[in-house]
Amino acid sequence: MTTTNHEFEIQKNEDEWRNALTPEQFHVLRQHGTERARTSPLDKEYSNGTYLCAGCGLPLFTSDTKFDSGTGWPSFFKPIDGAIETTVDRSLFMTRVETHCSRCGGHLGHVFEDGPKPTGQRYCMNGAALKFMPG
Repeated sequence: MTTTNHEFEIQKNEDEWRNALTPEQFHVLRQHGTERARTSPLDKEYSNGTYLCAGCGLPLFTSDTKFDSGTGWPSFFKPIDGAIETTVDRSLFMTRVETHCSRCGGHLGHVFEDGPKPTGQRYCMNGAALKFMPG
């Protein structure tokens, strides 16, 4: 994981992001929101393919790293190399590691240390922050 500490390749102002995204995508990606558990169809998507950032289309995860965490959000044990950056999130009276798209900086979700082997990590992603590309 790389810690986010720079400007991102894709820069848009708030109006440009609002025009490019659905209201839910904007809330999650640009306002650090969280969708309700079990509301994303991507939680139960297990076809072969790639999960892309809904904000900029950067490939983030492959289907062979997806697993059912039982949390109600799409979960992965490993991102594509270089796709994810992180920051420390101290909201909600706790400290978590927040994940961002490395190209547009969009908020994706959080990563936890309770995932399966081989990494032991659980990238708990908002489905609204992702697009699935079969294949």
